Parts: sequence; structure tokens; C-alpha cells
Amino acid sequence: MKGWMYILKCSDGTFYTGSTKYLVKRIEQHQNGEGSNYTSLRLPVELIYCEEFERIDHAFYREKQVQKWSHGKKVALIKRQYELLHKLADCKNETHFKLQPVRKNLKK
Repeated sequence: MKGWMYILKCSDGTFYTGSTKYLVKRIEQHQNGEGSNYTSLRLPVELIYCEEFERIDHAFYREKQVQKWSHGKKVALIKRQYELLHKLADCKNETHFKLQPVRKNLKK
């Protein structure tokens, strides 16, 4: 059965990453405060990114992978700035000099 990995933008600017078999229904649940405790406290939410998979377990695996990412790396994925993903994974130290050019690209 097909599955979806999705990212929601919450009203406070944070992201929620999830996976489901039924994307439209799941987004409606989140909007109605029934999706998760996290999103129910941060309504409204907006679907800003999704990926479709042939199998739900692949979507779940992708969800767990993306959940571990920094906010900046998720922004790069959402903006489809794939060339930045590797650079953002290189160093997690926010003050590290390698991230300075990457941050400038994310603000565009």
C-alpha cells in the first residue's frame, strides 16, 4: 500500500514531520486538533511538503530520517535546495564557519 511522508508548518513556525497512508484525511485530522498532541497545540497547520512512496514502511522510514534533521536542513528540503542537504549535514554546530554561506542561501 502506498504511503506519504509529510511536513506541516505549525502556527508557531515549527515543523511537524509525519507519515500516513491517507494524506488528505491525515491533514484534516491535524487541522481538527486530532492529529497529534504537538500539532493540536499549534493550530492552524499547513502542509508544506510531501513525498509519495510505494510502501507505507518506506514513508515511515523517511519520516524517522527527516525528524532527526535540523530546522535548516528541513527548510532546504522544502525549498528543494538539494545541493545544500549534504552541506547542512556536514556540521551541526551553528557557529561553525562552513554554515555561514549555507545560511545566506536559506534566507532567499
